[in-house]
Amino acid sequence: MSLYWRIFLLNAAVLVVAVLLLFGPVTVSTPVLFGEAIVLVAGLVAMLVLNAVLLRIGLAPLGRLSRAMATVDLLKPGVRPQVTGQGEIAELTGTFNTMLDRLEAERATSSGRVLSALEDERQRIAQELHDEVGQTLTAVLLQIKHAADRIPEPVRADLHQAQETTRASLDEIRRIARRLRPGVLEELGLHSALRSLAAEFTTSRLSVSAHITPGLSALDAATELVLYRVAQEGLTNAARHSGATRVEVHLRPVPGGGTSLLVRDDGRGLGSAPEGAGIRGMRERVLLIDAELLVGAGPGGGTDVCLNVTADQHGGSSS
Repeated sequence: MSLYWRIFLLNAAVLVVAVLLLFGPVTVSTPVLFGEAIVLVAGLVAMLVLNAVLLRIGLAPLGRLSRAMATVDLLKPGVRPQVTGQGEIAELTGTFNTMLDRLEAERATSSGRVLSALEDERQRIAQELHDEVGQTLTAVLLQIKHAADRIPEPVRADLHQAQETTRASLDEIRRIARRLRPGVLEELGLHSALRSLAAEFTTSRLSVSAHITPGLSALDAATELVLYRVAQEGLTNAARHSGATRVEVHLRPVPGGGTSLLVRDDGRGLGSAPEGAGIRGMRERVLLIDAELLVGAGPGGGTDVCLNVTADQHGGSSS
């Protein structure tokens, strides 16, 4: 039944009840008596209440669809309003679900292109930092050392200080280049890359440990890159924003042949804060491999970032 006829019949039912009351024993005098006025007002209120209840029941599916439209998030795919009943509202709900399917597919495709271009740009910048800036700083470092061996002692200390500053800058350039382009991931695989990442983030104030469970299935290169970037972003958030002192990175198999990545810290947790650009960036990447990302409170406080990859995303690449 269409929405038009549903509303029409609901109002018709209320009007029929009102007409039937005219044939009842109640009569109206002129002028209207107080008791008769009370009966008329009560009847009017009853009809309005009945009309409101029937309309609410009839339009309830439209309200559910409206709430679903207001809360949908393309970065959290798979949530769909349930198609119930028949008629225009059911057809509208089905059309809305079809539109969501198309939008999620288009979002995943466009995100894949953007992230692929981003990875290419990261690689280009890392290469330039290594080949140009890194080599220039290395040459400056050698020149300073050569000059320090030839000048008088009072000036030599200043040159040694400049030499240490240059060396520290060179180390920082190399560290940035490694983060931009995970060469260890390409050369040694995901297991070694996660251990290297844990060692890189470990400081005097933050302890990071990587736990790799044996028996993991092989993953394709795209999935390994997504896992690595999610772990990197999770560690970055923990180091910069959470106030954590300990972070654990777990890579382990799950029933059915899947793989799970867990980054758990003991920091302040997310609380009621909205998701920032880092978490939304992780969700963008996860869409590329049709995996599931869960971000929430850990069992002992802090934050858990969990990425679950199903067996469909496993490929022939080995770590």
